[in-house]
Amino acid sequence: MLAIHHDEDRLIWRESPAPVGPAPGEVRLKVAWTGVNRADLMQRAGHYPPPPGASPILGLEVSGTLVEVGEGVEGLEAGQRVCALLAGGGYAEEVVVDARQVLPLPDGLDLRQAAALPEAFATAWLNLFMEGALASGERVLLHAGASGVGTAAIQLCRTFGHPCFVTLGSDAKLATCQELGAEAGWNRHRGSFVDAVKGWGGADLILDPVGASYLADNQQVLNNDGRLVVIGFMGGRRAELDFGRLLMKRQRVIGSTLRSRPPAEKGKILAALQAHVWPRLASGEIAPLIDLSWPIAEAEAAHAHVQADANVGKVLLEVCGER
Repeated sequence: MLAIHHDEDRLIWRESPAPVGPAPGEVRLKVAWTGVNRADLMQRAGHYPPPPGASPILGLEVSGTLVEVGEGVEGLEAGQRVCALLAGGGYAEEVVVDARQVLPLPDGLDLRQAAALPEAFATAWLNLFMEGALASGERVLLHAGASGVGTAAIQLCRTFGHPCFVTLGSDAKLATCQELGAEAGWNRHRGSFVDAVKGWGGADLILDPVGASYLADNQQVLNNDGRLVVIGFMGGRRAELDFGRLLMKRQRVIGSTLRSRPPAEKGKILAALQAHVWPRLASGEIAPLIDLSWPIAEAEAAHAHVQADANVGKVLLEVCGER
């Protein structure tokens, strides 16, 4: 098969050994589209290695067609159009993945749209409702609100009755996020978000991919019994934690990653998406927001676009172009 081979300087689309399998409980997909995530850029730079046993090829989500189903797999069959959450291997013509990490396409969505779903919506659902344990009416602060995860989380907050405030990098991005359902927001280039979020009413839950540079301000705007769910460290790995504020306001800091979780845990997250989000995707109440797409051989351009923080929503790579 063909796959992307990478180092820090280049992404090259060339021949690669096809993945072995499927073993019992696994399936093989012919990949149509794959999503670009910041985790791909981090892996390429040497900061986010794949979990043990995972493919070293970039790519954490795909859509495509099942071509082979392993022994013991139920509810999936060859020829079915699906999307899948991966630990790696998506920038390729074929992937083999645990069947628990595969979902049928929501009714009415095509393969291009479906490639924008697994990583963004699984990350948003996991950290808002499972790790973050959002209760009825609680308020959410979303950093990087215009990202793939951010635009998914905005829609989940709107749909399930949670007012949300977003931070992002431009007024144009803010306008788009408000159209998706964000109640208010802040352009980070204007300085600290603290006063704006406090004026809005503070946050019961913060979803934060930034990390160290936002920690002090996050603690200031987090309400009593609030939860800070950290899913990245674009702003650094180390910062000073105010334990006095942590104790007096009963704040909780939660670190969360999706990629390294075992298939059984990923399966529970995807099952929740199928139950609660897939029907709303089918009805049009929620929709994947796709920014731009490139042919897989032009993955370098797609990475540059994400690296520049230019995207609003998901960036995709076209592998076979099937819709």
